Amino acid sequence: MTPRGPFLHPALFYGDDEEYLAGTVPFVREGRAAGEPVAVAVPGRRLGLLRDALGATAREVTWLDMAEAGRNPGRIIPGVLRDFADRHPGRVRIIGEPIWPGRTAAEYPACAQHEALINLAFAGRGVSILCPYDASGLDPVALADARATHPVLIDRRGERVSADYAPHRVIRAYNRPLPEPRGAVAMRFDLDSLPRLREFACRWTAALGLGADAVGDMELAVSELAANSCLHGGGAGTARFWAEDGQVVCEVRDAGTITDPLAGRRPADMSPHGGRGILLVHHVADLVRVHTGPDGTATRVYLRKRTAGSPAPR
Repeated sequence: MTPRGPFLHPALFYGDDEEYLAGTVPFVREGRAAGEPVAVAVPGRRLGLLRDALGATAREVTWLDMAEAGRNPGRIIPGVLRDFADRHPGRVRIIGEPIWPGRTAAEYPACAQHEALINLAFAGRGVSILCPYDASGLDPVALADARATHPVLIDRRGERVSADYAPHRVIRAYNRPLPEPRGAVAMRFDLDSLPRLREFACRWTAALGLGADAVGDMELAVSELAANSCLHGGGAGTARFWAEDGQVVCEVRDAGTITDPLAGRRPADMSPHGGRGILLVHHVADLVRVHTGPDGTATRVYLRKRTAGSPAPR
């Protein structure tokens, strides 16, 4: 792929392993031939498939399992893409596959927004990010969204400019009111009651099935979100807790509005707009969903109920 600007963000639509390798292997080899650092962050089996196809070149590539590193889509920009790009001066190449068959209905809106936000996060930088999409396994909605979040499309017919490119439309479209939970317990809080809220969060998340490590992560997330509500969201808020599909969920709701779409997705020492607490929440959570508007903001944090020995998200 010949760079045509400082930032490139093409989508690769593949139907099988052969098409996958035809689109990804040259991308990696061209980058290494040009002296560009290359990272590959794709889920599961695709890691081994691409590593085997690259042969000796695979030793020159940074490899990440996106199913773990990017389980929470909100962690991918700061924890995967920016982390790699910021550690390497000059132009870099990254293959990132954040959407694959098996992503849940709860995860998908955050995935689509992530793909749209990449364009804001890297505008003007010397970075090429190739995003593969399983055209035979993904829902047509995901493929339509890919055409809206990527300025260039690649498939078996070749490379073309996307006529549907509209990333801000996707960001707005998935800023949806979140479905009402069942069986939630709630606590109203303000700055003076934050210690009591942390105790409430620990007690209820443990009762709902989280192990000790995950309870600690949830306590941290609740503390950061509630403090943010007290400082920027009208001075008070409401926290709710419930269990859902093998996860424990906390929602913090306040009267504030998030105006920066990249809040929580910039490295902490690089952000002039705050958002450090939200960044920390993204790093400890399995999923974060946000709905914000003139009437306030609701942020939901999902943590899996883990069996003994299963890894925590990092």
